[in-house]
This record gives sequence, C-alpha cells and structure tokens, in this order.
Amino acid sequence: MNTLHKPNKQQYAYQVIRSRILDGRYPPGHKLVIDQLARELHTSAIPVREAIRLLEADSLISFKPYSGAIVTPFDEEAYLETLSVLAVLEGFATAESSRSFPHEKLDELRAYTKLMEEALDSFDFSLFSNYNKEFHKLTYKYCSNRFLKEQIHSTWERLGTVRKSGMTMKPSRMKRSIAEHYLLIEMIEKREDPEKIESFTRNHKLNTLKAFLEDKSSQPKQINY
Repeated sequence: MNTLHKPNKQQYAYQVIRSRILDGRYPPGHKLVIDQLARELHTSAIPVREAIRLLEADSLISFKPYSGAIVTPFDEEAYLETLSVLAVLEGFATAESSRSFPHEKLDELRAYTKLMEEALDSFDFSLFSNYNKEFHKLTYKYCSNRFLKEQIHSTWERLGTVRKSGMTMKPSRMKRSIAEHYLLIEMIEKREDPEKIESFTRNHKLNTLKAFLEDKSSQPKQINY
C-alpha cells in the first residue's frame, strides 16, 4: 500500500516557487506573475496566490508598489548577520563532530575539496559553492546535537534567501578557502583540541565575511549627478 501523500495544489505551487528562488532561477527582484505561474503549474490562480503569501511569510517574497510580488531583493545586513551566526554554529558543531569523526570519511572530505579545486579551475562558481556546502555538512555530520544541526540547516537556507543572485567569493578567497579546508582536514585527522577546531572553523567562515567587506570597500563609489 502506498502511504505517500501527494501535495495539494497550494503545497505544490509553494514547493516549486520556493525551489526556483533558492536555486537562483528566480533572482532577487524577479517579478512573479500569478497568471503565468498558474499556467506553468497547470492550476488556477488561487493556490498560486496562497503559495505566494506563504513565501512572503518566509521572507522569500516581497510586495512592491505598482509591481506586485517580487523575489525579495538582496539584503546586505541580513547576509552579514546570517553568515556570522553560521560561523558560530558550524564552528561548535564541527568541533563536537571531530570527537567521533570516522577516519574513513577523511578521504571524502579530501574528495569534496578536490572537486572544489576543479570547479574553480573551470570557473564554475555555482558548483564550487555546492561542493563547499557538502564539505561542511560532512564536517559536522557526527555532531550528536540534532537541534544544533537543524539550526545550521535553517541558517544555510536563510543565507540562500538573502544572498545576492550570482554572488560568489572572489577567486583569491576561493583559493584560500580550499587551503583552509585541507588544514581543517588535517586538524580533524590528528584529533586536535576541539576548541582549536571550533575557533579555526569559525574564523574560516568569518574570513568569507571579511573578504566580502573588503571587496565592497574596494569598489568605486557611485556618484549621482
């Protein structure tokens, strides 16, 4: 007997639109036309409108005067705050995970880092980001605190909602990030003090934040005449 429940029309519309926002197909500022979405999803406008209201509650969609529903624009302050929180959470979770991290999984960490190198060499920054996320998910996988891991997952999702479309680290920061990954693998392999691992992982994340701020400060200021 099949016990799987098929989502209703509102749930389906919510899942599809949400997925398109998070994977970048609908970038920040993208206008959502309800009738067009209804045709694409083979449904009426009502479940699409209800789904958009739910996505507004998730802060994924905003309403702009004279434009209607749009994907929430990039929020720099929210991005910096979220990345700072992620640094703290992942630092602690990775340190806890390191206490019982299986030795045989170290090669998997190295493989993800190697794939990041290959993605950088081919200028596939989206793939680089995906492998980076998988690397970190594995580093804290063996943390026994399930609530903490749920909070990290939620924070990653929030980061995806506030990140600017197409936003990536600069290649110079990507190279340093890869080098830091290899150092973290070495620390886990040697069973170094969890407090050192926590500090290193936290600073690894914060280095990305610092690189973002440095890049921003180096950009020429726009002059309005």
